[in-house]
Parts: sequence; structure tokens; C-alpha cells
Amino acid sequence: LRCHGDSASVKKRAPHTVASAALDVLKLVAQLKVTPRVLVGHSFGGKVALSMVQQAAKPLARPVKVWVLDATPGTVRPGGDGEDHPGELIAFLASMPEQVSSKREVVDALIREGFSKDVAQWVVTNLRKTSLPGSSSSSFSWVFDLKGIAEMYKSYEETNLWNVVDGVPQGVHVNFLRAERSLHRWALEDIQRIHAAEDLASNEGGGVEMHVLQDAGHWVHADNPDGLFEILSSSFGLKP
Repeated sequence: LRCHGDSASVKKRAPHTVASAALDVLKLVAQLKVTPRVLVGHSFGGKVALSMVQQAAKPLARPVKVWVLDATPGTVRPGGDGEDHPGELIAFLASMPEQVSSKREVVDALIREGFSKDVAQWVVTNLRKTSLPGSSSSSFSWVFDLKGIAEMYKSYEETNLWNVVDGVPQGVHVNFLRAERSLHRWALEDIQRIHAAEDLASNEGGGVEMHVLQDAGHWVHADNPDGLFEILSSSFGLKP
């Protein structure tokens, strides 16, 4: 996505939003002339996947399975004490120097700030070694655009895509995956509305389904990658 990883080197015009990120991916899919049968997005990416369904100029190839990992289509609710809050993580990273001497320095700083070791170790995968001009020493810098990511997260909090779920197009199957230890992000009204959409979608030729990933907080890929793969594997035609 824009502002992330190698994509951060490709300057994109603002605004940096859920909708603009989804449009980027739709344009890339068209340029590559590929037919996506599965769309998987975690957190912000989950809303990007839903926005792709909403924005597609022509219907996506059917059937298509959409996976929304530990995110709801509407209100973003803050985590409880002891959770690794994405908004707080972005703000803390923005307060750090743009260049650091080692990955360990960042891991230690994150842990001191109260973030989990698993998340801290995942975050530093976004550091790339850089050489200092006129020096034999090297340092590390971020491969993402933190300012752009902060704008994207604000859009994530404000974007409401319940209309996509309440009226899932025929041939589209939307799967929501809730992390077991992420109950604070899922209000009872969210769960009830998704279950109501399950019944409606089946009558309209679409699909909505809820899954629960055991032993995982919001960072599902770091907390329980094996369990996550087991749930997703059916969409890929693979046996876990």
C-alpha cells in the first residue's frame, strides 16, 4: 500500500485515505491484468479490501473471497490497557529519530514504552540499512512514510463501510476474522450486525462469515501465524 515498504518510494498524491489506497490497488490489478480471487487485508487493509469491492468500476471477477482481519467496517474502538494500540505505535515511531544506529535500539525503546516484544520485533522489519555519506559506519532508516501513514490511520478511524457488508454483491464472500484477545475492538452491536448480514447475504447470492482466531491479539500475524494460516488456507485451495 502507499506509504508502506517499497511503495513509499513511489510518491502518491494526497489525500492518503482508505479509498485512495484501495484505488491504487485496483489500478495495479488492472495494469497487471490479473484476476484476484482472494483479497486479504489486516486492520487498515481490511477496510481497503472492502473499499475495493465498493469502488470497482466493473464488478470484480466472481466468486471473490474477501478477508477482513481484526477490523470492523465502521467505528474503530481504542484498545484496553496492555494492548499494542496502532495509533499509539504510529505516534511513538514518529517521535523517534529518522535514522537509528541499530534495530536493537528500536526494539528496546518500544518495549520500554510498553509495546510487546513480538510487535517490536515485527516493527523493525521495516528498517533498512543505509550508509552515511563520508563515513564507514552505517545506520538504519524507515522504509515507510510515517506522516502519510498517520493520515491513513485517521482515515481508517473515520471510514464507514457497513453499506458494503449490509449489501454484499452477488458472488462476493466477506470473511471477518476476530482475534480472541481483541474483544475491545468488537462491540456486541458489530457482531450482531455481521451475523444479520450473514443471513441477508445468503439470500442475495453473496456471503458473510465470522471467524475467531484463538490465542491472538490484534497483531494476528505476529501472535498466532500458524492459526491464521489454518483459517485462511481454505480460500487458497490449500490444506493447512
